[in-house]
Amino acid sequence: MLGKLLKHEFRATARVMGPLYLVLLVLSVCANVSVRLLDMNKGRFLDVLGGLLLFLFGVGIIGVCVMTLVVMVERFQKNLLGDEGYVMFTLPVSIHAQVWSKIIPAVVWSIASAVAVALAALIATFRVAYVNQFVAQLRDILSQITSYYALNGAAFIAEALALTFVSGAATCLVFYAAMAVGHSFASHKSLFSVVFFFVFVFGLQFLGLTSVFSFDGFNFGGVAAVHAFMGMMIAMSLVVCVIFYIITVLVLQKRLNLE
Repeated sequence: MLGKLLKHEFRATARVMGPLYLVLLVLSVCANVSVRLLDMNKGRFLDVLGGLLLFLFGVGIIGVCVMTLVVMVERFQKNLLGDEGYVMFTLPVSIHAQVWSKIIPAVVWSIASAVAVALAALIATFRVAYVNQFVAQLRDILSQITSYYALNGAAFIAEALALTFVSGAATCLVFYAAMAVGHSFASHKSLFSVVFFFVFVFGLQFLGLTSVFSFDGFNFGGVAAVHAFMGMMIAMSLVVCVIFYIITVLVLQKRLNLE
């Protein structure tokens, strides 16, 4: 059943995110043209046009980042906490599947948005003369990684992917837990959701700073220290996931007020 929920969720969110990525791609090409126009410096009109295209490109990047967050929040609120919640909770599927059907697409779209922004930046700054230099540098980097860090390089990639997913899920769950707790009240649901979000964020920052100041450091250095640091970050993110996942599920099961 989770697979069917994910299929529906990806279809619904793709209707929003897909066109946004396409617009960002077009704006990145326009930004590349604008840079060339500004380099030409052959008239005020071209300067103004180039500046306008760059401004629109910046707006496009901000728009993609903001809409990724909006879609993540809106889908959870609309499907589970709003009017659709009456229907969703009558389906023969567990609360856990309902929550995971929101977490997984949210994390995937967050990663996709980061990749889209990075790709758009590359397109905006693309120069044919730089391609050979970029490829040569990339080949050197890959060669060094293969020669000296073959196993460590694979481990770094695996750790980075794990940390990306787990930290993304933790971020989503902070929002979802705050929204679930806020909607357990009879009135002012949105206000309480915002209040609890800041309470949760403040608590996480306090615990994070406490952990940093109480940490004595690693007893080893070099590559081993990097692996240890990545492992620690993954473990901390997992703890955050577990805490806010439990809060979210328990509130949806016991305290949710859809009226």
